[in-house]
Amino acid sequence: MLYVTIILDGAGVGDAPDAQAYGDRGADTLGHVVRQQRPALPNLTRWGLGHLVDGLDAVDAPAASWGRLTERAAGKDSTTGHWALAGLVLETPFPTYPDGFPDDVVAAFCERAGVDGVLSNAPASGTTVIAELGDEHQRTGRPIVYTSADSVFQIAAHTDTIPLDELYRMCRVARKEVMVGEHAVGRVIARPFEGEPGAYQRISAKRKDYSLAPHGPALLDRLQGAGVRTVCVGKIAALFGGAGVGEEIKTAGNADGIQKTLAAIREAAASGQPTFVWTNLVDFDELYGHRNDAPGYAAALEAFDAALPDLEAALPPGAVLTLTADHGNDPTYPGSDHTRERVPVLRFDGTPGRDLGTADTFAAHAADVARHFGMEWAGPTAGGMSRGV
Repeated sequence: MLYVTIILDGAGVGDAPDAQAYGDRGADTLGHVVRQQRPALPNLTRWGLGHLVDGLDAVDAPAASWGRLTERAAGKDSTTGHWALAGLVLETPFPTYPDGFPDDVVAAFCERAGVDGVLSNAPASGTTVIAELGDEHQRTGRPIVYTSADSVFQIAAHTDTIPLDELYRMCRVARKEVMVGEHAVGRVIARPFEGEPGAYQRISAKRKDYSLAPHGPALLDRLQGAGVRTVCVGKIAALFGGAGVGEEIKTAGNADGIQKTLAAIREAAASGQPTFVWTNLVDFDELYGHRNDAPGYAAALEAFDAALPDLEAALPPGAVLTLTADHGNDPTYPGSDHTRERVPVLRFDGTPGRDLGTADTFAAHAADVARHFGMEWAGPTAGGMSRGV
């Protein structure tokens, strides 16, 4: 038995009922990208994406079933979204810092990390903050500490100024000793960069996320308890702090993630062992959504679309491949942060597709995966994304 979920990170479909409360009224990531950029998406269209996104043909007999998930959890960050997809729905949002971190938090970090100060301490774009402060960082040796609209404590450092091992140590200190209690952010993130002033480049492959441990057993833990092998491709394992992860496969962007997902599918098919493969394709969010790059987003969609037939063909009989997302990140929307949106579901299982409707919680995904492996699922699963829900 095999179930594969691929997260198109940040690929929302608009229409969240509480979008205005998050300042995101009118955001529609896939809709705006499709209508403005007109990407060629023949395979996603064949699967039924046109039933969810205006601007694509709504084919009469899609290869996949289609639907939407509504975020019930408080927040619109990656950790909140992935935890909800795993059945852990947050009632209280992770703390955020629109005015930067309080003085006592910064002082505690400096003391425990052994530095005499930090630079920035404000919400910022990662590429912008290193361009503006990278030279000062190299002169002073002070780490660049910044946040965003998400619940994150990010530390950027040039590898010639603060070596990777030292940067990672600082992040562990921040995670375990500083960002705790009322300041328990969803993630502490190491953001190494390299290069010369005016040409700094982040080293995405060396980024490390230090996530808050889930507050209870989630989908991955429960699958492992039922004897299902869990394979996490991309940043999934980091978002759960490794809880329930049988195998972590790191990636260097979408193309690498797709190839490693294909390899994981083929390995699972050959072994015959019950396996859940969970992949995150981060480029949609990190490279294009946050950078307001709608043409780049469209090109990434085209590249994924071109890979879809290979993913489909690799599936053994009886397997399921679901495409969904963790939040929105509309590159056409003002600002550079995540957007509160519903997310799409395209569920391929080799049977004729049908309308799955709109679930009122991301946790419907967890229930669907559990059901595939013959497990009972307790928790919020109203709406639904599979037959019988």
